[in-house]
Amino acid sequence: MPRIQPVKTDEAQGRAKALLDGVEKAMGMTPNLMRTMAQSPAVLEAYLGFGKALAGASLSAQLREQIALAVAGENACGYCASAHTAIGKKLGVEEGELAANLNALSGDAKTGAALDFARRIVIERGWVSDDDLKRVRDAGYSDGEIAEIVAAVAQNIFSNYFNHVAQTEVDFPHVEVRQPTAA
Repeated sequence: MPRIQPVKTDEAQGRAKALLDGVEKAMGMTPNLMRTMAQSPAVLEAYLGFGKALAGASLSAQLREQIALAVAGENACGYCASAHTAIGKKLGVEEGELAANLNALSGDAKTGAALDFARRIVIERGWVSDDDLKRVRDAGYSDGEIAEIVAAVAQNIFSNYFNHVAQTEVDFPHVEVRQPTAA
């Protein structure tokens, strides 16, 4: 049961209504994550703004979804694992690849390097090693793309932690994630 209740779309007012209407138009649905964030329109606007800014980045939409899965897997966020698997499928990423991405793995070496780097960012709380940075650069990522990977990780940590606190009800086909080993 959610610990922070989602805003009922038909009862939303003001800025929350405008933001939720925009989500509905863009996605064809209004996910519980966004409806819950709408309890504070500033929070929802910040989340959507972060996503909009990264949509103009050089990393592909597919890779950003794959990074989201690697972060969700590391943070054991069932909501984000489910949502980003569904979105990844819509973007044409194969189901087996998406399942591997939850473990920061990929059938593509360059994608795998980005996912491993994203995972290292989460595990090390940003304090990645020189070797971690060398590996992602050796895979072909520029400093600008590395900055975008960091930003994608940060955006997804935000949504993972929000879901953990709120216990957002999953409204996508459910995807299992491993449970965290320690808190």
